[in-house]
Amino acid sequence: MLNGEEMIAIDTNILVRIVTNDDPVQAQRATNILQNHAVFISKTVLLELEWVLRFSYALERTIILSTLQKILTTDNFTIEQNSAIEQSLQWYEKGMDFADALHLASSLHAEKFVSFDKKLIKKATRLKVELALLEA
Repeated sequence: MLNGEEMIAIDTNILVRIVTNDDPVQAQRATNILQNHAVFISKTVLLELEWVLRFSYALERTIILSTLQKILTTDNFTIEQNSAIEQSLQWYEKGMDFADALHLASSLHAEKFVSFDKKLIKKATRLKVELALLEA
């Protein structure tokens, strides 16, 4: 807990407001919330954030990567499956789609990962993902 506050979970739009500042009033409110609470961020929020920043705001991969990395290192944030997110960002930085990277990193406890996506399997094989990759 931060300042005696309970942990709060946030929706994607809270992070979008801060990153884009497309609504300065909401961006300031979001900043105040994040600065004054312990914050839980689910991996689905991060997945959606990457998608929104890429498609709705057309931000470059390097900016999105930097944003996600900063979120991971913010002291009062607790990230669901932090190690899977960290691994996902490493693969994303090397060119893998973030959603694919997150699917793979979240599946490392399994023996095999099966997909119809030939590009995903090829890219993951090239990145030496430590998971048996099978084309369905």
